[in-house]
Amino acid sequence: MRNLQAADFAKEIDSRKKELMELRFQAAVGNLAQPHRVKQLRREVAQLNTILSERSKGEQA
Repeated sequence: MRNLQAADFAKEIDSRKKELMELRFQAAVGNLAQPHRVKQLRREVAQLNTILSERSKGEQA
């Protein structure tokens, strides 16, 4: 993840959030095939946001 360019971070975060939304909808309907994927996606979004934050703080300093 740290090898991504700055422009790719927004795309990756958006795609993971979209997938997470779809999984939440499937869970609400009751046919979620991979329940562990929800936790995994939440963690990936958090990691991407953390890396993005670190980079912006590094540029400011």
